[in-house]
Amino acid sequence: MGITQNYHLLLFLSVLAVILTVTHGDTSMDSHWLLRVKSQFIDPQGVLENWSSGADICSWNGLKCSENLNQVVGLNLSGSGLSGSISPEFSNLISLQTLDLSLNFLTGAIPQELGQLQNLMELHLFSNSLSGKIPDEIGLLKKLQVLRIGDNMLTGEITPYLGNLSDLRVLGLGYSQLNGTIPVEIGNLKHLKSLNLQKNSLSGLIPGEISSCKELQFFSIENNKLEGQIPASLGKLEALEVLNLSNNSLSGQIPTEFGGLFNLKYLNLLGNRLSGRIPSELNQLSQLNTLDFSRNNLSGTINIFNTQLKNLESLVLYDNFLTGEIPSNLCAGNSNLQKLFLARNKLTGVIPTELLNCSSLQQLDLSDNGLTGELPSGLDSLENLTDLLFNNNSFTGTLPSQIGNLSKLETLFLFHNSLTGKIPAEIGKLQRLSVLYLYENQMSGTIPLELMNCSSLTEIDFFGNHFTGSIPATIGKLKNLVLLQLRQNDLSGPIPPSLGYCKKLQSLALADNKLSGTLPITFRFLTDLSLITLYNNSLEGPLPESLFLLKNITFINLSHNKFSGSIHHLSGSTNLIKMDLTNNSFSGPIPSGLTNSRNLIRLRLGKNHLTGNIPSEFGLLSELNFLDLSSNNLTGEIPLQLSNCKKLEHLVLHSNQLAGMIPSWLGSLEALGELDLSSNSFHGTVPAELGSCSRLLKLSLSDNKLSGEIPLEIGNLSSLNVLNLQKNNLSGSIPSTIQQCMKLYTLRLSENFLTGEIPFELGKLTDLQEMLDLSRNFLSGEIPSSLGNLIKLERLNLSFNQLQGEVPPTLGRLTSLHVLNLSNNLLQGELPSSFSQFPSNSFLGNEKLCGAPMSLCSGSTGSDRKSLSDTTVAGIVVAIVFTSTMICLTLLYIMLRIWCNWRKVSISSSDSGGDEFKKGEEKWVYGDDQKKMNGDYWKVMNSTSMLPSPEQISPNTTCIFQLKMNTMV
Repeated sequence: MGITQNYHLLLFLSVLAVILTVTHGDTSMDSHWLLRVKSQFIDPQGVLENWSSGADICSWNGLKCSENLNQVVGLNLSGSGLSGSISPEFSNLISLQTLDLSLNFLTGAIPQELGQLQNLMELHLFSNSLSGKIPDEIGLLKKLQVLRIGDNMLTGEITPYLGNLSDLRVLGLGYSQLNGTIPVEIGNLKHLKSLNLQKNSLSGLIPGEISSCKELQFFSIENNKLEGQIPASLGKLEALEVLNLSNNSLSGQIPTEFGGLFNLKYLNLLGNRLSGRIPSELNQLSQLNTLDFSRNNLSGTINIFNTQLKNLESLVLYDNFLTGEIPSNLCAGNSNLQKLFLARNKLTGVIPTELLNCSSLQQLDLSDNGLTGELPSGLDSLENLTDLLFNNNSFTGTLPSQIGNLSKLETLFLFHNSLTGKIPAEIGKLQRLSVLYLYENQMSGTIPLELMNCSSLTEIDFFGNHFTGSIPATIGKLKNLVLLQLRQNDLSGPIPPSLGYCKKLQSLALADNKLSGTLPITFRFLTDLSLITLYNNSLEGPLPESLFLLKNITFINLSHNKFSGSIHHLSGSTNLIKMDLTNNSFSGPIPSGLTNSRNLIRLRLGKNHLTGNIPSEFGLLSELNFLDLSSNNLTGEIPLQLSNCKKLEHLVLHSNQLAGMIPSWLGSLEALGELDLSSNSFHGTVPAELGSCSRLLKLSLSDNKLSGEIPLEIGNLSSLNVLNLQKNNLSGSIPSTIQQCMKLYTLRLSENFLTGEIPFELGKLTDLQEMLDLSRNFLSGEIPSSLGNLIKLERLNLSFNQLQGEVPPTLGRLTSLHVLNLSNNLLQGELPSSFSQFPSNSFLGNEKLCGAPMSLCSGSTGSDRKSLSDTTVAGIVVAIVFTSTMICLTLLYIMLRIWCNWRKVSISSSDSGGDEFKKGEEKWVYGDDQKKMNGDYWKVMNSTSMLPSPEQISPNTTCIFQLKMNTMV
C-alpha cells in the first residue's frame, strides 16, 4: 500500500476516532492504553511507578486530565530519564492535546500512528536519539501548533506534507541529520512564527516561498549545505526578529531589501561566500542588536554607522576583504556597542580617536590588518574593556602607561607589530589580566618587577623581542601561570628558584637567551609541566635528580648548553613524545627507562659523551620517527630489536665506535628517509637489502671498513639525494644502475679501491649539484663526455685515479663548477679554454696535459715544426751549393772537417733558435711557469731551431751520416 493510500486510510480512522471520542470518551480506556505505553519504556528513575490500575489516572505522574476528568489531554514526561521506544499505542489516546517526551534517551522511529491524534496541538520529541524519517502522517495533525522533533538522529528529507499543518506556529527540526531540499510547501504555513532547520545536511536553494510566512519571527538554517543567492523576498518578512543563515555556501550579495526588516534584532550571515559591499540600507535597522557578517568575501569600506544603529551591541565583520579606515562614527551618540570584531581584513590607517568614545566596549579585536601609527594613549577611556586584540598589524611606538588603567582587562594581544621601548611598570595594576602576548615586536628593557603583581596571569609570551636583564626573582608569585614563553631574547643570569613555585606551569620556553647557572632543584614542584625548552643558552652542571618526579613531561629540549652528568633523571615520565639533548656534555649510558614512553617520536642525543650500547629496549618504541645518537662514544652493534621501529624515518648514528656488520634488516624500514652510519667501525659489505628503502633521501656509510662491491640495488633508491660511501675498502666497478637515482644531489665514492671506467650513465644524473667525488680510487679509461650534462654541478673531483685520454670538451659546459680537481691521472691533450679559471694544481700530475692554466700545447705548433724543418733543409742545401761554388778547388778533407765542426756548434750553442722561439716564449711562458716548463719546451723545440750562421761553425768533427739524420728529423 502506497504512502497516499496510507494517508487516506489514516484520515478515515482519524475521523472515526473523533466520533468515538464524542460518544465513548472516558479515562478507563486511556489507563489501559497508557499501561501498554509504559511497557515500552525503561524507567530507571521510577517516574512511572504510580502508573498502576489501582490509582486514579489523573494522579499519575506527567498526566493532565480534562476539566470533567473524563479524558487525558496532556502527557509531559520531559527530562524523565526514559529510554526505550515510543509505543504506537499512543494513537489510542484520542483526546490527547499535548505530548512531550523531550530530553530523554528514546530510540527507534517516530510511529506513523501518531498521525491519528487528531486533537494534538503540541508534539515535543526533541533531544532524544530517535532515528528514521519524519512520517508523512504527521501532516494529518490539523490542529497541531507546535512541532519540535529536532536534536535527534532523524534522516531523509523533510516531508512536504508538513505544509498541510495550516495552524502550525513552531516548527523545530534542527540538530538532526536531515538532507534534501527545504520543501516549498513550508510557504503554506501562514501562521508560522518560528522555523528552526539549523545543523542538518540540507542542500539546494532557500525557497522564496518562505516569504509567504508573514508572521515569521525566528528563522534559522545555520550549519547546512545550502547554496545560491539569498532570496530578496525575505526582506518582506517584516515581523522577523532573528535571521540566521550562517555557515552555508550562500553566494551573491547581501540583499538591500533587508533594510526593510525593521523589527530585526539578530542578523547572522557568517561563514558563507557572500561578496560585494555591505548595503548602507542596513543602517535603517534601528532595533538591530547583533550583526555578524564574518568569514565571507565582502569588500569595500565599512559603512555601518552607530548614529542610526543605536541598539547595536555586537558588530562582527572579521575574515573578509574590507578596506579603508575604521569609521570614525562607529560610536557616535549614546553607543551601546560592546563587541567590535574587525580582524583579518585589509583595513589601513590609524585607530581613530573617536573609537575611544565606545565606553561600553568590552571586546575589541582589530588584529590581522594593515593598521599603523602608535597606540592611542587614551585607551584607558575604554574602561569596560576585557579583551584587547591588536596583534598582526604595523603599530609602532611604545606601550602607553595608561594601559594600566584598564582595570577589567583580561586579554591583551599586541604580538607581531613593531612596538618598541619598555613594558610600563603600570601594567602591574591589571589584577584581572590573564593572557599577555607581546611576542614578535622590538621591545626592550627588563621585565618589570611590577608584572609579578598581576596574580591572575595564566599565559605570558614575550618571544622574539630584545628584553635584557634577568628573569625576575619573584616570578614565583604568579601562582596561576600555565605558560611562560620568553624564548629568543637577551635575558641573562640564572633561572630563579621561585619559578618552581608556579605549580600550575605546563609550558616553559626559555630557549635562545644567555641564561647561565644550573637548573633549580625547585623544578621538582612543577608536576604539571609538559613542555620545557631551554636550548641555546649557557646552562650547565648536572640535572637535579628530582626531575625524575616530573611524570607529565612530553617535550624536552635542552640542546646546545653545557649540561653534564647522567640523563637518567629525565626518564621518569612515561609521556615523552620528543626529547632533544644535542650538543651538551652528558655522559654515562643511555637509560633504557626512556623506552617507558611508548609514544616517543623523536629522540636526539647527539654530540655528547654517552657510552655503552644502544639499548635493545628501543625496539619497543613503535612510534619512533627520529633517532639521533651521533657523535658519542657508543660501542657494540646496532640491536636487532630496532627492526621493530617501522615508522623510523631518520636513523643517525655517525661518529661513534659502533662495529659489526650493517644489518640487512634495515631494508625492511620502508619509511626510512635518512640513514647515516658514517665514521664508525662497521665491516662487511653494503647490504643489497638497502635498495628496498624506496623513500631514502640520504645514505651515508662513509669512513668505515666496508668492503666488496657497491650493490646494484642502490639503483632502486629513486628518491635518493645524497649517497656517501667514501673512505671505505669498496672494490669493483661503479654500478651503472646509479643512473636510476635521478634525484641525486651529492655523490661521494672517494678513497676506496674502485676499478673500471666511470660509467657513461652518470651523465644522466642532471640534478647533481653539491659534489661528484670519485677521487682516490683506481678508475681507468677516459672521462665520459656525458659528464658535460651535469650543468648544475658545483664540485667535481676525479683526482688520484688512472684516467686516460683527453679532457672532454663537453666539460666546458659546466658553468656552475667552482671546484675542479683532475690531478694525478694519465690525462693528455689540451684543456677546454673555460678551465683557465681554475688553479694549475687542479691538473698537476698529468704530464701530457696542456693548455691554460698549464703550459702551452706543442700540438698547436706542429705545422710550424714541419714548416721550420723544411726551411732548415733548404738552408743546408743553399749552404752546400754556396760553399761548393766558392771553394770548389778545396780538398774534400777540408770540406768534411768544416761540416763536422758546424754540426757541433749547432747542437751546443745557447743562443740559437731564432725568431720562432722568441715568439713561442712570449705567448706561453710567464714568470715562474717558465722555470717549470723550460725543460719540456726544449724537448719539443730543439729540432725546430734555425740553422746557425757560418761564423758559428766549430772545427769539431761529426759523422756525415749523423749530420744527415739530424737535419731530416
